[in-house]
Amino acid sequence: MNRPIRVLVAKVGLDGHDRGAKVIATALRDAGMEVIYTGLRQTPEMVVNAALQEDVDAIGVSILSGAHKTVFPKIMHLMKEKNMNDVLLTGGGIIPEDDMNDLNELGVGKLFAPGTNTSEIVKYINEWVKKHRNF
Repeated sequence: MNRPIRVLVAKVGLDGHDRGAKVIATALRDAGMEVIYTGLRQTPEMVVNAALQEDVDAIGVSILSGAHKTVFPKIMHLMKEKNMNDVLLTGGGIIPEDDMNDLNELGVGKLFAPGTNTSEIVKYINEWVKKHRNF
């Protein structure tokens, strides 16, 4: 019996705007995924530890603060330390396209700009998990 895809949605740092993260969390839940929302002001360590404890298939980070070039590499490093090589790290927010490309080269999954249709995000996570996880 297949279990639903489990996704941790996180807000890292001092960014206090979480409307987008909540919209995404709801869309993923409506698509049949189990969603764990960590709330505001998480550290990369808190996010990775929660993802490990919850046995998630994907981590989605919403970031509007401009700290994406610090936050995503730190989370990737912590995930590698904990052998979370089959967990998707994705996210979105205010991230310039060049920075998105740089983060993708580091191993971060597709990143989504504000206004992206939620069905595109659902499809991406579903396809990535089916390809990379043992279901």
